Amino acid sequence: MSTTDLDPADLALPELRAERARLQTLDDAVSYVRRLAQARLDLAAAERTSRTTGNDVASSGDVTGELPRLLGSHLTGGAARPPRPAEDFSDHPLALELDELCSDAGSADLPTLTDEQLAAYVTALTDFETRVSVQRKQVFERLDALSAELVRRYRDGEASVDGLLAD
Repeated sequence: MSTTDLDPADLALPELRAERARLQTLDDAVSYVRRLAQARLDLAAAERTSRTTGNDVASSGDVTGELPRLLGSHLTGGAARPPRPAEDFSDHPLALELDELCSDAGSADLPTLTDEQLAAYVTALTDFETRVSVQRKQVFERLDALSAELVRRYRDGEASVDGLLAD
């Protein structure tokens, strides 16, 4: 049985801390990939809008001009969390899956996709983002449970800050 299957109260303090740290890193990776998927969805939406409004985004560069804003809002935005060291998650399995999905769809050149191909790409991205969001929610729920148990142990005197500093 892995630590992910156990009640947090049943974990030894070092296991509790280790599992919490592992899940924080996993949450960072999943959140990063989710934001990438959302940014790609925004780019596809911009391409769709350009087609329906008659603005030629490909020649005007509007989509490319939106990249700093889109990536900036998705990759650095979101709820404030305590800072943790930034890691490169580009080799995470979910990031690789997203890259493959985008590559298979031909997303490198959105203006050349037919309307049907663009719609299929948006559907695939939406499905991926939904699945990753569900996974993130599950990770976050487990993190909350582990954090609550850790707080309880400090509050009830079962763990001490001195012990944390000694680790």
